[in-house]
Amino acid sequence: MSAGEAISTLSKRTGLPRKRFYRARAHSNPLSDSHFPVPICPSQVDYASHYPVLSAGNSKKIEFADIGCGFGGLLISLSPLFPQTLMIGMELRDKVTEYVKERIVALRANNPGQFGNISVVRTNSMKYIPNYFEKGQLRKMFFLFPDPHFKEKNHRRRVISPNLLDEYAYALAAGGVIYTVTDVEELGEWMKSCLEDHPLFEALSCEELEDDPAVKLLITATEEGQKVARNGGETFQAVYRRIATV
Repeated sequence: MSAGEAISTLSKRTGLPRKRFYRARAHSNPLSDSHFPVPICPSQVDYASHYPVLSAGNSKKIEFADIGCGFGGLLISLSPLFPQTLMIGMELRDKVTEYVKERIVALRANNPGQFGNISVVRTNSMKYIPNYFEKGQLRKMFFLFPDPHFKEKNHRRRVISPNLLDEYAYALAAGGVIYTVTDVEELGEWMKSCLEDHPLFEALSCEELEDDPAVKLLITATEEGQKVARNGGETFQAVYRRIATV
C-alpha cells in the first residue's frame, strides 16, 4: 500500500479530514488583501487557543514556523521529533488552513497526549511576520516548495527575497535555521543567492545537514515533495543559519 493509500484508509477509519473536500488553488497572490484577524503585536497572539499543552501562566512560545504550510505534512512529521517545541503553520488559503485545523484536531483525538504542540493560522506571512514573532523568537523557519512566480515582474511576490530576509533574520534567534527547497532550478538558485548575499546568513556545512533531522523531512513530509519524488524530479535545497551580530 502506498503512503497516499494508507492515509486515505486511515482517514476513513479515524475521521481525519479528506483533502478532496478542501481543495484550493495551488497558490494565492500574497500582495492581495485578505480578510482575517491579525494580532497587533506578538504579545496578543492567543497561544492557549492553539496549544492544549499550555496551562495558565505558561510563557512558552512558538519556536518553529512553517511558512506556506500547505496541508500540514511537515508539521505533523516534526511534532513527535520535537515534542517539547511549539510549532505553527502559516497558510494564506482559507480552505487549506481549515483542512490543517481539522487534521490536527482529529490527530489529537486519535492520539491522546500527542500533536498538542502544533497548530495553524491563516495569515499572510509576507506582511505579518513581525505581528506574530518577537525578535529572536524562532529557531527554525521552513519555506518548502513556494510559488516560483516565474515572470520577472512577479519576483517581488517571492517569499524569499532580500527585503523579506531582513524580517526573517529579525524573527530568528542567532543560530536559528532557514530551510528552503523547490523543484524549480531557477527558483532554487534565486533563494540560495538571496541567502548567500545576505550578511546575516551562512550556509550549513555538509556534516550539519547530515545530522539535522529536519533536513530529512524537506521532501518526504510534504505533498509537493512526495509528488516530485514519485515523478522522479530533482529538488534544490538551501539551508542557512542566522549568524550572531557583533
